[in-house]
Amino acid sequence: MQSPLFAHNEQQTQDRWSLQNQQMLRVAIDGHEDVLARKGAMVAYQGLVEFDAEYQSNQQSRARAHTGEGLDLMRCHGQGTVYLANLAQRIHIMDVEQDGLTVDSSYVLAMDSSLHHEVIAVDSLYGISGSGKYQLNITGRGKVALMTSGMPLLLQVTPDKYVNCDADAIVAWSTSLRVQMQAQTHSSGVWRRRGNTGEGWELSFMGNGFALVQPSELLPPQHAQIGGGLAAQYGMGQQGARGQNQGNVWS
Repeated sequence: MQSPLFAHNEQQTQDRWSLQNQQMLRVAIDGHEDVLARKGAMVAYQGLVEFDAEYQSNQQSRARAHTGEGLDLMRCHGQGTVYLANLAQRIHIMDVEQDGLTVDSSYVLAMDSSLHHEVIAVDSLYGISGSGKYQLNITGRGKVALMTSGMPLLLQVTPDKYVNCDADAIVAWSTSLRVQMQAQTHSSGVWRRRGNTGEGWELSFMGNGFALVQPSELLPPQHAQIGGGLAAQYGMGQQGARGQNQGNVWS
């Protein structure tokens, strides 16, 4: 049998985490460290691999119920190879180190089980209830796989060059950065998007680190429907929530 399909064979590598292609993640499970993956993200596996629902602590469950932010994870363990994907999203592997990574949970595909994650909140400049944004703060040392719609842009932030990003396009940033949610309007116009520009809320980043944005203002397709209420009017998708101080851990 012959077909161009046979050009898409399994990519052999010694790396534990690797990309089979731009839209599929390959993770080798060696029996030492488990992998936490988005529920339902497994598309194939080889070997003796088992999949179990990941336990959520009471604090994580309360945070998920209160903010809508959190991860529905499964634990992949055993020995073998797992292939993960989500609706043909582009996949990017990142090393999380001491500084930590702040990310919208909708863009997380998988992570090492050694990493810790908790919900934090970003405050809006105006302090208006309903205008904040909740994110996940991932800390520890290990790898995390992020998803984007299209090829992303990584912007470096330095003390003399801060960066502003659309709140619907931002995927992740260095946890060490100072972050402020704002809109380029006067307070009298904050209840509507910026006139006829179609632009809404943005995040301003200051300090030393990076900000990762995607060429889309929609979450992955299963979350693309914009929810009702003030958060949707702000351009915050389904993740709009009550503003709190940046860096505070929800509890």
